[in-house]
Parts: sequence; C-alpha cells; structure tokens
Amino acid sequence: MPMNGKKMVVLLTGAAMVSAVAVFSGAWGYVSGLQNNKPEAQFASGSERAVDLDLLSQIEAAAAKSRIEPVDARVDSVWKAIPGYNGLEIDIEATYQAASSKKRKVGEAIPYVYRQIPAKVTLNDLGDQPIYRGNPDKPMVSLMINVAWGNEFLVPMLDTLDAEKVKTTFFLDGSWLKKNPELAGEILKRGHEVENHAYTHPNMSRLSRDRAELEIAKTQDLLKESLGVENKWFAPPSGDFNQQTVSIAKARGLKTVLWTLDTVDWKHPAPDAVVQKISTKVEPGFLILMHPTDSSSQALKGMIDGIRAKGLEIGTVSQTLSPERIMPKGS
Repeated sequence: MPMNGKKMVVLLTGAAMVSAVAVFSGAWGYVSGLQNNKPEAQFASGSERAVDLDLLSQIEAAAAKSRIEPVDARVDSVWKAIPGYNGLEIDIEATYQAASSKKRKVGEAIPYVYRQIPAKVTLNDLGDQPIYRGNPDKPMVSLMINVAWGNEFLVPMLDTLDAEKVKTTFFLDGSWLKKNPELAGEILKRGHEVENHAYTHPNMSRLSRDRAELEIAKTQDLLKESLGVENKWFAPPSGDFNQQTVSIAKARGLKTVLWTLDTVDWKHPAPDAVVQKISTKVEPGFLILMHPTDSSSQALKGMIDGIRAKGLEIGTVSQTLSPERIMPKGS
C-alpha cells in the first residue's frame, strides 16, 4: 500500500504475513524481529507496524554488491609473515534501523553501517616467522624509531609528531632505557608505542641461546618495571637475527619485526634526500626504519607530508600490522 510516497507493508501479528515479507526481502531474521521492537510506524489498532520494503531492498542490494572478503595472513617467500586484513560488509539490520529511525528526505543517502569480517588466519597462526611489512591492502604505514642514542633529537621529533597528530612506535635499547627513564616516559606520555630493541644493541645471530634470551628478557622486564609496558614486539638491533632469535622472542610472547624501507639516517644524508626517498618508495603496509638523528629530525615533517600525499595513514606498528580494516569515513 502507498504510504508517504514509499512502498510499505503492514505487519500483522499473524505469522503468515511476516513470512511473506521475509520471502520478499530476504531478511527474515530482522523483519520478523520487528514484531518485538519499537515499531517504525504505529497504527490505530496498536497491533500493526510498517516495514519499508523499498528501503530494505536497497540496503540488501548494496550489501550484496559492496561486500569485501577478508584476506588471511600468510607466509611469503620474500616478506615472510604478512598480516591478514579483515573484510567489510554492510550491516543490514543496523543500517535499516539507522535509516528508518530518521525522517530522510527524498533522494537522501542511506546512512550505511558497516562491520568487519574477521580474517580466518592471523599472524598468531603462522608460527615462528619474522615480519617485514603490513598487509599491502591496508593503506597504513608505521615509522619504526629505534633508540639507543641521539637524545638531543628526540624531543624535537616528538614535537613534530605532536604537531602532525601522528602516533608511532619507538623501539628502545634496554641500556638506554635504564639511563633515560624520564625521556622514555615522555615518549610514552605523548601516546606513542614503546617496544623492545634488546639490551646492549648486539648482533643477535652471533649470541648463544642463553645470551640472546637475556638480551630480550632484560629489556622486556625493564619496560614492564619502569614504564608499565606489556611488550609485544621485538626489533633486532641492526636487523641482525636468526631463527633462534625469532623462536626465543616468540616463546616470550613477542613477534620479531624488521622494516620494509630504511631511511639510512645514521649516515646523515641530506633531509631533502630522505624525504624524496620515502615519498617516492613508500607503499601501503610499509614499516619505515628511523633513528633520532639530525637527518630524520629535519626530514620528519616532509616525510609525513609525502606519506599522506599518497593517501596513506600513519599508525603504530601494532595498528599497521593489525588485521583491523580502516573503515569508510562516517561508518
């Protein structure tokens, strides 16, 4: 029956009418559930309620067309462990509720509500594997700032990150953390992620098992004791590691993370060269290695601008390597 220019159906208390609506719309669970919810429209008898079948059909059609399947985590022959990426679909029931609860004007866009479809395989399912990058379908990157020296450039870099509203991940050498708890606390206070970079900056692949475990454990314990941080990631100093390193880290609840793109800022290149390199080469899912140097401190603002110019967000290592999907604006 026509009602306010829309195709509507009146639901009676009888199951037969509800079943007919369900067959038409393909949303039996939701439409039948309307009997127990606040009605979208009340009539004189108080026992009838209206469902906008045109609206429901539009939402279902959009949901079928726009669904994105999740991508499972996998082991790549080059990049090793690559995180999965959740899928995306329109939540039909929530969208209908949102759209029908407000008086939309003719032609006004439907306020779609989205939900993520979890990937079935995650990093936790891949065993003892290092990680060099995030999922290439996720438009996010992270700045990995390894700290064992360079105190004079840390605060200026933190100020730039604050000004640009960027949060990222600092990997702290344990011996540095022991000497600089207040500066480490300032990094944490400003909302950044703080993680493990071993204790004395050794080449991990050359260590005995006991010594390698001590390097990781001492910094892990110190992060907890001095900063209250539950350590999740381990970045081997100089990118030097072997399978023993990865296995020890995993046994302690840590994933071993390397980098995709290196600023090579320890060689003190010109800041403009660093900006050009990062802006040109960065891609979705990249982990960008940095240190608190003069080059990176001066290049940081330009790097952030270059990354954003490619439509990429900047997050922590945990955010970038998470399967969580970057949701559509307004969802």
